[in-house]
Amino acid sequence: MSLTVKDISTVKAIWAKIAPKVDEIGAEALGRMLVVYPQTKTYFSHWADVSPGSAPVKKHGKTIMGGVSDAVSKIEDLPAALSQLSELHAYKLRVDPANFKILAHNIIVVTAMLFPADFTPEVHVSFDKFLQNLAWCLAEKYR
Repeated sequence: MSLTVKDISTVKAIWAKIAPKVDEIGAEALGRMLVVYPQTKTYFSHWADVSPGSAPVKKHGKTIMGGVSDAVSKIEDLPAALSQLSELHAYKLRVDPANFKILAHNIIVVTAMLFPADFTPEVHVSFDKFLQNLAWCLAEKYR
């Protein structure tokens, strides 16, 4: 599913609004994913605490959203922008690529919660398309 010029513009606009809270969004989205989809905890078994709000969850949530932020800044060429992250997750971390879509869903949920007035149906469509493209690009090295 390709991003239109309007999608790109919409994603950049919502990102500009949510940028000050991306660390909070990342921590909350990751924390929710670990609770709602407990099978995802297996990738973080080396953490002492995988509960929402814990230091490791906050730290990794920030890392995740740093990657998403980088993807937004390189939205015109996501496959190239995410190639190294795809390789890392496929070959070293061996994360099931289905989890990228699960996390994308949680990012959408949290963004909508924190920015209800800004998260219109039009924004939802474009942001979802962007995150699904991001998930697809992250899964590229699995093919």
